[in-house]
Amino acid sequence: MNDLARRLLAEFLGTAFLLVGVIGSGIMAERLTDDVGLQLLANAAATVGVLYAVILMFGEVSGAHLNPAVTLADILLQKRPWVDLGPYVAAQLAGGAVGVMAANLMFDLDPINLSDKVRDGGGQYLGELIATFGLMMLIFALVRTGRSHLVALAVAAYIGGAYWFTSSTSFANPAVSVTRTLSDTFAGIDPDSVPMFIVMQFAGALLATGTGGLREVEELAALDERESVARALDGADAGRGEGVVTPFFAAG
Repeated sequence: MNDLARRLLAEFLGTAFLLVGVIGSGIMAERLTDDVGLQLLANAAATVGVLYAVILMFGEVSGAHLNPAVTLADILLQKRPWVDLGPYVAAQLAGGAVGVMAANLMFDLDPINLSDKVRDGGGQYLGELIATFGLMMLIFALVRTGRSHLVALAVAAYIGGAYWFTSSTSFANPAVSVTRTLSDTFAGIDPDSVPMFIVMQFAGALLATGTGGLREVEELAALDERESVARALDGADAGRGEGVVTPFFAAG
């Protein structure tokens, strides 16, 4: 199996497991209690656990993007080739769909039953923008500062928190948004609600990418400035030895 095929299989399996966790835990929660708060707590807890495990499993293989917005940001900031975008997104969507169908079947439901759970309105759209922006900024910060080993824990914790502090319960993922339409259960979403979710998710990702890119430019500029000063200091030392004038210092 070549490198791309291995990475795509990892994205497929990772996204499938993620959606099994999201949909399956939602169905289980609905069957165990009528308390919506407890249902959301159970759904969030299961999602945190499976997301953490999946990133650990596949992070070293494909980066464990599991999310078209993350893949796009990786291309824009890390110079991943554009040719990877289509295959990655296809693998994520296919894996997500298989995961949702598997969860439905585990609970004796039809493999595909389109959701009629409407999630719309300005508040929820803003929630998706904020959730996705925060997710991307978290990933950028960890990678840039050499703390990639914390991504699994940090991302899982962030998504668990965002379940509760956003009005939309933090989908923050176009592939998740599309495939959750296939289950008319607790974690489902009406297909008509998906387009604006996706628009706001990509908007949040692009906003974070722009912020991250600006930060990267500033860091490179600071590095160039430090290197220029170092070269000037080296020149000053040489000037002192040879009795010549450097750009910044006169020889003593």
